[in-house]
Amino acid sequence: MDRMIFSFPAGLLLGVLTNLGQGVLPGGFNSLANSGAIWVVAAFVAGARSRRPILAGTLTQVGAVAGYYGYAELFRDGMGDLHAPSVWLALAFVAGPLFGTAGSRWRQDRGWRHWTGAGVLGAVFGMEGLWHLFVLGYRDTGITACALAVVLPLLISRNRWQALAVSAALSFVALGCLLLISHVTGL
Repeated sequence: MDRMIFSFPAGLLLGVLTNLGQGVLPGGFNSLANSGAIWVVAAFVAGARSRRPILAGTLTQVGAVAGYYGYAELFRDGMGDLHAPSVWLALAFVAGPLFGTAGSRWRQDRGWRHWTGAGVLGAVFGMEGLWHLFVLGYRDTGITACALAVVLPLLISRNRWQALAVSAALSFVALGCLLLISHVTGL
């Protein structure tokens, strides 16, 4: 049985836990509960564990959006207009396949795809850390995310230094993409 069937429910749970975590974690750390980097870890893991990594990764991200905004609509003051959920849903269809594939490559390959997959996972934390440090001004969470951008590739890759180099380089590329997306969507 393909573990892909667990992807959407896992994403739903992640979305609900994200929404709940924002009200529990102190100070700037509540932004970690609403972390895009945390969400894509689910896509990475789903991709690593499934025979259909693109679909598995996408389902986790769509589930996370549905869980987050569904919980907000049903148990909070509502989710507001559809602008934010629409943007996040569109991003789910980009991040899901990307990180699902990265997880699959990390798990199955031995060469450059393996360490690139690990570096891609690290880079999303690097991007988020740079965003927190230089755009939002959240020093603690920024440093934490940047540290994860270094530690994750070193821990999960057999080719540690190559994975770390990918993580560092892609952190800045991803930050540029995030700045552009933020500007275009108004989020």
